[in-house]
Amino acid sequence: MDALIIAAGFGSRLRDLSDSKPLTPVAGVALLELGARQARAAGAQRVVVVTGHEAERIEAFLPGLSDRIGIPVVAQRVADWSKPNGWSVMAGASAIDGNYLLMMSDHIFSAGILRDLARQHGADRGVTLAVDRRCDNPLVDPDDATWVRLDQRGFIRAIGKTIPEYDAVDCGAFLATPELAQAIQAAIDAGQAGSLSEGMQRLADAGRAATMEIGGAWWLDVDDPRAHELAEAQAPVELAEVYQAARA
Repeated sequence: MDALIIAAGFGSRLRDLSDSKPLTPVAGVALLELGARQARAAGAQRVVVVTGHEAERIEAFLPGLSDRIGIPVVAQRVADWSKPNGWSVMAGASAIDGNYLLMMSDHIFSAGILRDLARQHGADRGVTLAVDRRCDNPLVDPDDATWVRLDQRGFIRAIGKTIPEYDAVDCGAFLATPELAQAIQAAIDAGQAGSLSEGMQRLADAGRAATMEIGGAWWLDVDDPRAHELAEAQAPVELAEVYQAARA
């Protein structure tokens, strides 16, 4: 199984700390490296990194990262990184056969989340999203979160940043099938902008978007200086195995 890490965006909210969000260090280890190491620990045998903004710097970082973690880490550049993130998903998925772990480069997770997510295969779903039922989780920025409304099966009814009713928050980790990129393309063909959430909503409307609840597991979207400060304090403890391996 491959992992796909989206690392193409501008990262405007972290610009005061770093010109490249994926290369921003958290307690001495780049966000992108934390994600790649977590993907490997979850069983990924190759990591595809979608690049865009600061592509040359990120792509130059990948060979060393591959050597350090012991699996191929390859770049797939998106044609226009200013477009919504669904375009990056389609670019990366074009280099992958079969199902894959999908991650955002600025999200970090306790080990069990990705390991459990990697086992969520099923013929009844085109994608499985890790969700946190703790809508009041103090680590979540409510102004930036993507919210999820669930049905009685635990499948997604609605997803987006502005939906009026919700039961959970999107953790930024997915087990995707080829249906996800197809759904994003279908949304674009229907006149939408091409965000990941638009593709997810199309799968939800078809009853094909499942979720996996993370319980009390730790995760963090490192999207602004406040979140980065929290990550610096908490990640070395919550991701102890990853940090030990990175510093070995």
